[in-house]
Amino acid sequence: MTARPAKDLQFTVSQDPNLRLDLWLSERVGLSRSQLKKMIDQGSVLVNGVTAKGGYRLQLGDQLVVTLPEVETPSLQPEPIPLEIVYEDEYLAVVNKPKDLVVHPGAGNLDGTLVNALLFHVGKLAGGDEELRPGIVHRLDKDTSGLMMIAKTQESYAFLSHQLKERLVERHYLALVQGVVSADEGIIDRPLGRHPKNRKKMAILETGREAQTYYSVQERFAKHSLVLCRLVTGRTHQIRVHLASLHHPIVGDPLYGFKTNNLGATSQVLQAVYLGFRHPQGEYLRFEIDLDRELQEIVQKARLLN
Repeated sequence: MTARPAKDLQFTVSQDPNLRLDLWLSERVGLSRSQLKKMIDQGSVLVNGVTAKGGYRLQLGDQLVVTLPEVETPSLQPEPIPLEIVYEDEYLAVVNKPKDLVVHPGAGNLDGTLVNALLFHVGKLAGGDEELRPGIVHRLDKDTSGLMMIAKTQESYAFLSHQLKERLVERHYLALVQGVVSADEGIIDRPLGRHPKNRKKMAILETGREAQTYYSVQERFAKHSLVLCRLVTGRTHQIRVHLASLHHPIVGDPLYGFKTNNLGATSQVLQAVYLGFRHPQGEYLRFEIDLDRELQEIVQKARLLN
């Protein structure tokens, strides 16, 4: 175990949100409302230099100081988890993450993650923004397989993260969806936010963050379609929610589609098959992979289904 020292976070309310202090902070500090309530009750949150209650309604120009306590974090250990490394040099790596592998440690997943595998196979990783996510520039869901870029140096991490922020990284996914998609191609431009009732889900919300997905139909079958999706933004569960909003949920996705399917899929048939980005040394890199064998077999079943 290693200890993260206490540190202060400072915020200025630049727009009048008329939100409760605890709600506003929970979206920015990465802590639950119950954790923040405890900190507020202990006087660890100051508004304009004085302690405040969690129900305080924030005003334009309020100055906030949040003192995060010292916490114990688990030490990350290398693990010999099988991992396909598509590309690697002294600056970065590109890996094909298998499905059923969590990207980084967190609550309930302190080992057996992609990060543990990377520490074994790659070794040196950039620190990243959080201690339990070294090298991780972007993420895939546990049940989604495919290409990910990994930073090995702090400079590479900053360079690759900037490309993501500026939407300069090309990410294409193949998805097998329920039903026959009528349009050959299109764009889904619908904002996403946390589901108001189910915190495990995302939802299309007018108050959500901008989210855009381009799609094009690659094949149509009797009861399914194979769709290529290109991300413009990269919100949590974006492709899954956007395709479900067209009434074409991804096969094997019980969260946004159907709990059962007739193709034998045990998780969503979704894979990141193409990745393009600029290397920190200037060259533009492009990587493309075939669908995993298991997903190919499910697509073949859909192809043969009458």
